[in-house]
Amino acid sequence: MNTENEALQAALHHYDGVRDTYVKTLEGKGLVFAKPDAGAAKRCALRGELRQRGARFCNAGASIRVGWISEACVECTGNRGSETFSTTFKCHRDCYFCFNHNQADYDKFVREGCPWEEGLDRASHTYQSLACIGLTGGEPLLDFENTIRFLERAGKLFPDAHKRMYTSGDLLTEEMAQRLRDAGLQEIRFSVKNDDPSERQERVLAAMELAGRYIPDVMVEMPIVPNTEEQMKQLMRRFDAVGIKGMNLLEFCFPFHSWDEFARRGFEVRNPPFDVMYDYGYSGGLPIAGSEELALSLMVFALDEGLSFGMHYCSLDNKHRSEMRQMNERAAHVHPCYRFDEGDFFLKTAKVYGPDIPLARAILENADCTDFLEDDQEHSLAFPSRYLPTLKGAAVTPVWSVNVLESRNDGHYLCEVGLQPISAS
Repeated sequence: MNTENEALQAALHHYDGVRDTYVKTLEGKGLVFAKPDAGAAKRCALRGELRQRGARFCNAGASIRVGWISEACVECTGNRGSETFSTTFKCHRDCYFCFNHNQADYDKFVREGCPWEEGLDRASHTYQSLACIGLTGGEPLLDFENTIRFLERAGKLFPDAHKRMYTSGDLLTEEMAQRLRDAGLQEIRFSVKNDDPSERQERVLAAMELAGRYIPDVMVEMPIVPNTEEQMKQLMRRFDAVGIKGMNLLEFCFPFHSWDEFARRGFEVRNPPFDVMYDYGYSGGLPIAGSEELALSLMVFALDEGLSFGMHYCSLDNKHRSEMRQMNERAAHVHPCYRFDEGDFFLKTAKVYGPDIPLARAILENADCTDFLEDDQEHSLAFPSRYLPTLKGAAVTPVWSVNVLESRNDGHYLCEVGLQPISAS
């Protein structure tokens, strides 16, 4: 990076300041952040090992897949339509890391249930079809008759949609499993708590085995909590013995409440928390340092052990990908300088700054580039990324400008949210 380019350095410093202000503001509220980039080298090494062993890296590396993966996980960031609903936020568990408290009207939906009928009807008017429909909670089995009604209604409105349900598994009975199958449920995801007493874990493991007799796809989906490596290895061996089809290893997150529970366990927030700093709409919160490293090492362990189920590491950034696709794909052709990145779903353009502009412009114009966006205030020049090869070897430092299409009362606007280096290759 050209340290003598003051305009470029000022632009980079601006986004460093955004990140630092975000971190310091939350530190002022009592949160503890890890050291900047702590664990990055280990994450990089583990990713490299998984890549060598055949893992698939999707969504700019935010999703890592080995073996079988749920259709719903593919469509979460796909373009065929995926929606998740709740019939209730009521739950017999009280997990300190639950992010339902961040949801609008949480208390009301605990007391009165969720307006799932309205949600399904609205979806039927919005989409001609949906590839996947999910039912979460709360605990859907606490509102079982509405769960059955939901599945039946969803089946009528979207007969081709893949239907899944999330549950703790504590309450599942054989009669419930039969009725869920008859109502069209194709996938059930069990959330296992690694700090549960052994008898409760055994109950959930037995429920998985029971579900496997009725529901085609039985999965585990659980956050990977730092410092639980040995417990997780034992659990994964048990999952394999039960015969689950797949496991989603989720990045463990702080949901903006109950920080005292996280602090008591010695957890820290990953720093920086996001690859691209932005006010994301997903209510999952902030990633906890060490979770990704453990999740990736567990995937390596499972490969070493020869465990038979598919695995999917779903990072917090991957949760944000669906939101970015929905916001930005519609603007794929907003301007010749911008392109929709099929990897991370941001809108991107190439940029040069300050003293690099005259040389870059001359080279680009010689290559018949006619589309430019020049900003005199920040001393930058944007141009279509397909012309980047023409600058190879030139004494200029192009960067990616990362953008989001935001909607406001008076229209739609492109908002730059970050700068990224461009690989020399």
